[in-house]
Amino acid sequence: MFVYVNGQVVKKEDARISPFDHGFMYGLGVFETFRVYDGHPFLLDDHLARLHSGLDMLNISCSITRNDVLHILSQLLQANGYRDAYVRLNVSAGIGDVGLQVEQYTHPTIIMYMKRIPAFAEEKVCKTLQVKRNTPEGCIRLKSHHYLNNILGKREIGHHPNVEGIFLTEEGCVAEGIVSNIFWVKDDVVYTPAVQTGILNGVTRMFVIDLLHSWGIRVEEGFYSLQQLKSADEIFLTNSIQEVVPVCRLDDDIYPGKCGEITKRLQRAYASFTTHLWTRYDRKDGYVN
Repeated sequence: MFVYVNGQVVKKEDARISPFDHGFMYGLGVFETFRVYDGHPFLLDDHLARLHSGLDMLNISCSITRNDVLHILSQLLQANGYRDAYVRLNVSAGIGDVGLQVEQYTHPTIIMYMKRIPAFAEEKVCKTLQVKRNTPEGCIRLKSHHYLNNILGKREIGHHPNVEGIFLTEEGCVAEGIVSNIFWVKDDVVYTPAVQTGILNGVTRMFVIDLLHSWGIRVEEGFYSLQQLKSADEIFLTNSIQEVVPVCRLDDDIYPGKCGEITKRLQRAYASFTTHLWTRYDRKDGYVN
């Protein structure tokens, strides 16, 4: 596997960063994961907008344009021999002295990782986690290097690729999956936890909400109990790598999974956009199949 590190494409075994990088020392870094479909980075502009917002909060001076990403992608896709890929674009603070820094970081470390798209289960089994979703360290949750809460959740469910753990907040509200946002349908209304619960506002989450609105389907964002989730007619998960994922079971309760009507419709629509859309704002309404 080849990766990109600060202007160079190198074998993963040869990739190096400084031990004084504050992304390593203090967790000051953000990243975006997205998919490339037949050479096209789906919703790249939306990922870059969230990346830059996170960099601003971390006081890291860095501007990465669509063309910058395309230039790196073309090198990595060629080096790895891919047309479809899982991509992680990572920006950390860069080198600093030992100790906390208040000045702006002006020489960040930029890394792009790439790997093949793994095989995914058609449906997921969800389990309510005992570990609670921690609150964001700032005003909103960033897609940052601070991943211990997710790791603890993953340890709880173990190495089961068809299982996703569902976090509750300390107050008992439904939050999100370990690597996904959660939605459910009840009486033709789609529900999903509000960003104010402390969840990551996923790019696919935002895309799906906009898509549902364009179809005239009511979407409610709020604070919901586990029992409200379990009373759902259908449940699905979203993330940028696995897309729209049907849920067939939550704890001991059974759901339609891949037979869920709204889930199926979203999967069909999602697939129609992956090879050409740069941002959800450019999506043309009218997909009603």
